Amino acid sequence: MKKKRGNLSSPKKVDIVQNKGFLRKLLAFVGPAYLVSVGYMDPGNWATDIAGGSQFGYKLIWIILVSNIMAIVFQSLSARLGVVSGKDLAQASSSHYPKPVNFTLWILAEIAIISTDIAEVLGTAIGISLIFKVPIVYGVLITGFDTLLLLLINRLGVRKMEAFIIMLISIIGISFLVEIIISKPDYVNILSGFVPTIPNAAALYIGIGIIGATIMPHNLYLHSSLVQTRNYKKDKDGIKQAIKFNTIDSIIALNFAFFVNAAILIVAAAVFYETGRYDVGDILTAHQLLEPILGTELAPILFGIALIAAGQSSTITGTYAGQVVMEGYIHLRLQPWVRRIITRLLAIIPALLVIVLYGEQASGSLLILSQVVLSLQLSFAVIPLIHFVSSKKFMKDFAIKIKMRVMSWLMATLIMILNVILVIDTLKEWFKDGVNFFVYASVILLILGLMLLLIYIIFEPFINRGKTQDRVWIHHLTQVPNIIKIEPYKKIALSLDFSKNDQSILSHAAHLATFETEIVLLHVVESAGAAIYGGEISDNETIVDAEMLNKYAVALKDMGYKHVTTEMGYGKLSTALPKMINKHQVDIAIFGSHGHKAFGDLIFGSSIDRIKHQINIPILIANQ
Repeated sequence: MKKKRGNLSSPKKVDIVQNKGFLRKLLAFVGPAYLVSVGYMDPGNWATDIAGGSQFGYKLIWIILVSNIMAIVFQSLSARLGVVSGKDLAQASSSHYPKPVNFTLWILAEIAIISTDIAEVLGTAIGISLIFKVPIVYGVLITGFDTLLLLLINRLGVRKMEAFIIMLISIIGISFLVEIIISKPDYVNILSGFVPTIPNAAALYIGIGIIGATIMPHNLYLHSSLVQTRNYKKDKDGIKQAIKFNTIDSIIALNFAFFVNAAILIVAAAVFYETGRYDVGDILTAHQLLEPILGTELAPILFGIALIAAGQSSTITGTYAGQVVMEGYIHLRLQPWVRRIITRLLAIIPALLVIVLYGEQASGSLLILSQVVLSLQLSFAVIPLIHFVSSKKFMKDFAIKIKMRVMSWLMATLIMILNVILVIDTLKEWFKDGVNFFVYASVILLILGLMLLLIYIIFEPFINRGKTQDRVWIHHLTQVPNIIKIEPYKKIALSLDFSKNDQSILSHAAHLATFETEIVLLHVVESAGAAIYGGEISDNETIVDAEMLNKYAVALKDMGYKHVTTEMGYGKLSTALPKMINKHQVDIAIFGSHGHKAFGDLIFGSSIDRIKHQINIPILIANQ
């Protein structure tokens, strides 16, 4: 019996060992926070870290530390929500808010995920461009093919996927550790960078960007889902243990993310600030100057490798976050590769347009814009999260205490204030640049609408008094349906391909049929000639197949089945077969399995998925 592989939609849970040591238990829980942590070191963070380091040296390291502490708090709350309630943040919101609010929150979450993916596309594309010396536009196009990588990762199971992500994170960490050694920073000044200080208004703006780029809304949805892949006991002690170890996992993983972000700023400060290059504010410029200033080819190569690793790791986790959001809010479940293609296209198109219209240097501006959009979406994920984990009705004995509530609300308030400052500054710049009035007015109306939604979410618990549904149902039925009588099948169609599958198909048919049942034997000739000439073709394949189909019919009649007919179809199986099945008005159709999976489906095709949407009868897949 083949072992089924896990995926995010129905993951195989990781068992938690009992009566074992602290380390064994911790290792069983390790994983989800590392998948989340890649969002805190994705290419979107690099631009703000590089700008902060080149313009202000080591003075803004403390802002990275503060944003990391905020990230640990919110991710720990997200993990707590998933562990205690058994729901991710999207499911919890769906069970709590009215449909219009949920739909709007879903749209905002999708915009955030697309913005994240734009950063991953640009980061990976820039990394490819830097290492292989190709135009960025080609790098953007190449990122479209990482859907194949996702298909492979999705089939490995949750533990192997976590190991793969941790490997990519290790590549990033090692690369920047070597970068720090090569750049020889001033370690005394690094320590002074932990003292809070804001040199000027420009430093404040970059500080806002660092916080906005660090805490990402899609990570809150993702983490609350991933922690449910652990098979812990659902009693009070088991839940308490799961919260404890997931919190430790979050602290370790996100402190590693802090090291990476601090390392980027430190390298930028050591290489650019200390050499008087205060104008370096984007990834491309930073890479171009690493070799001339440091005098080694290793530094820019490591920079590019780390950038690709950051882009790919964030791409994988971003896709899973998209699935969580879509399934949780609107109960729509897509194949992971379909979801990946849709999200990636929505990221590639704007990236290509910006690069083609405004040049490669504009990629840095688009990267920063994607982080601004993420920052604006953050409150719409953070505030519901705080409400849910504060609710004793929702979390019972595991609702957060008053000190944690106060800390969480102070952090959420800081995020909202920084976003307001960011919006006001952006609108001022637009006004100075003479933006079209209708565009300006539309943006103002959109902002006002989002502010009203935010106000509603903040005060909603006082309006509805914490009303929630008991369970989020992805499917329509909430109870077992009545069993109805099924009449014996009077007419059965068999799809035959003259392979070993036919034995199983004929055997199943023989058990379902009586000697009075009508059996229709169907075969489609898929040769190139049949596709062009249809029934007029008379090549060797058609002649041989017709003879074989007749042999099957004779054999069944010899066994006692009185009513056996045959028909040949021509051309594409998924088109010809449904037509024949519908023509004969059969009660059930029996197919054989093709036996290939994943890449085999992409190469050879999977006809059954297309056929089943064209017929309205039961289908039996006769596996070997």
